[in-house]
Amino acid sequence: MALYEIKEEKERVILVGVSTRENDDTEDSLDELKDLVKTAGAEAVGRVIQKRELVHPGTYVGKGKIEEIRELLWELDATGIVCDDELSPAQMNNLTDILDVKVMDRTMVILDIFAGRASTSEGKIQVELAQLKYRQSQLTGAGRAMSRLGGGIGTRGPGEKKLEMDRRLIKNRIAQLNRELREVKRHRELTREQRTKNRIPVVAIVGYTNAGKSTLLNTLTGAGVLQEDQLFATLDPTTRSRKLPSGQEILLTDTVGFIRKLPHHLIDAFKSTLEEAKYADLILHVVDASNPQMDEQMYVVYETLQRLEAMDKPVVTAFNKMDRIGESLTVRDFKADRIVQVSAKTGEGLEALLQAIEEILREQKIYIERVYSYQESGKIQLIRKYGELLEEEYKEDGIHVSAYVPKELDGRV
Repeated sequence: MALYEIKEEKERVILVGVSTRENDDTEDSLDELKDLVKTAGAEAVGRVIQKRELVHPGTYVGKGKIEEIRELLWELDATGIVCDDELSPAQMNNLTDILDVKVMDRTMVILDIFAGRASTSEGKIQVELAQLKYRQSQLTGAGRAMSRLGGGIGTRGPGEKKLEMDRRLIKNRIAQLNRELREVKRHRELTREQRTKNRIPVVAIVGYTNAGKSTLLNTLTGAGVLQEDQLFATLDPTTRSRKLPSGQEILLTDTVGFIRKLPHHLIDAFKSTLEEAKYADLILHVVDASNPQMDEQMYVVYETLQRLEAMDKPVVTAFNKMDRIGESLTVRDFKADRIVQVSAKTGEGLEALLQAIEEILREQKIYIERVYSYQESGKIQLIRKYGELLEEEYKEDGIHVSAYVPKELDGRV
């Protein structure tokens, strides 16, 4: 009996972008969209860019370009198009009617990747919530069948059955997911309160997607987080502890990677995850120094932190992947309190990075010189755990201590 291998047909798509001003980043944005499409399991076989003052309100690109896309679809045997911006329901419907192929936008592709990557219950709730809000915004026109949208590139996520849901069902499901998310958020806040009580400093690792955040967390803590050379390899936050050179313990928390044109549905859905940056004592900004778009990527990260209201924290910027750069590179980040050049892969510069983190955390502490009686030795344990014990000397009159301690601990020691 012959065995037939059933191979899933790979989607072949054409990328479409609109350039609204001279020398904008449309080309770079399409390069990134190509990587996103690849991560989602499809192949970008062509690209079309139209220069216009504004995006066409009805069809995203103008009439002439639509004809060009139609020809290209036929020539390249493509199965659909992906537009580089979030399409309005009218644009989506009109393009689908005219071209009669699958029409997707950047948001759909990102949501599709997220749907495939979410592994924790919180991640799954957040992704489904973002997808449903997006679907809801696309549900215009009475009785318009939602199945027209397909489910992104690999038809992951809510799936065909859920796509047929009407507004009411989507609304109910969103309400239910919001309730579940509130519960998760409450749990996260309790964990955060516990950390505050324990006074262990928290360092939130942020950065553009694929800058090497997971590799850095793994190298520093042996966390065993998935690390792959692709966009959004890790979605769910991981927190691990690490001792600094002085012996003080810190918690390092990885966050989801940022990307240009990050869909606002995602920012809303992932707020609780991204809020780790807001409540951290320090932000560790990881930058891929080998990427030619490094400066634009840094801008996107700071813009996203601004939207999360997390810009009032001290920042250490780690210029990563220095092992990929042959010549010496002059790197600067005017928004950072310290900058360090590292390679998370080879371990180069990591001691200097921990040193920089320690120096900044030290600035948030106060210096003390005290003599404790031998009955008070428990206080030295407190200092050892939450502060930085510089010297302890056992003399007749007691234990002579010099240390840095968190301001709020001063009263207890």
